[in-house]
Amino acid sequence: MARALGAGEALPLLVEAVREAGDIGLGFARDGARIFDKADKSPVTEADLAIDAHLAKRLRDVSSAIGWLSEEAADTAERLDRRQVWVIDPIDGTRGFIAGNGEWVISAALVEDGRPLAGVLFRPSNGDLYTGGRGLGAFKNGAPLQASQGALAAIRTLAGPKPMFDLAQRSLPRVERASSMSSLALRIAMVAEGSVDGAFASGSSHDWDIAAADIILSEAGGLLTTVAGRDIVYNRPDPVHRPLVMAGRERQGALVALFEGMN
Repeated sequence: MARALGAGEALPLLVEAVREAGDIGLGFARDGARIFDKADKSPVTEADLAIDAHLAKRLRDVSSAIGWLSEEAADTAERLDRRQVWVIDPIDGTRGFIAGNGEWVISAALVEDGRPLAGVLFRPSNGDLYTGGRGLGAFKNGAPLQASQGALAAIRTLAGPKPMFDLAQRSLPRVERASSMSSLALRIAMVAEGSVDGAFASGSSHDWDIAAADIILSEAGGLLTTVAGRDIVYNRPDPVHRPLVMAGRERQGALVALFEGMN
């Protein structure tokens, strides 16, 4: 098949694939996985590579019209010519996987024309499944998600790197810092479900870290933007992003304003 997919077609494929991948990850979590250093000295495990291979087998042949971008696969320029691209992080939160703290998810998204169309996050350690599709809503284990809204002054919890939290706290002295989690995708999901009021990410996140979580947050009434308030553009030649801010739509602009001048 060589055609584009709609969000409603992509979501069941993604859900089935990540659930199967979750079983692979849990097997390695139980039995142990060898750990290697990548060129940038970040860790990768046997589990990352096995899940990547499984997701590639399940998704790459769905349509020859869809490109491929995965953290654990060699990148090629071929994806740049495609309107749609699968964007995969076999384990987002590899350090959490290694530590055994359960703070890792399998992240899989379909991006279309530079924006996420459908996305799934699966947390095998507790079975939580987050899904979102453009115009279809966002859900956690089948229950609708809603990001917290309201004025900036109503924010009580923020998650993210301490330097960014400290900068926000100058204007929000009563705010508390929530756990940032080992997984950036899971941190964004916490905003989507309303368990934290907003969050940040320092520079150097990649498409695969955030694409699935982005559509889930968007469909839950939130926004993920740069610190300048701009939408994220996916499937660029260099899929790396500057610092990010995420919150409910009603307060996103005011939260972004706290970081004016930050690169």
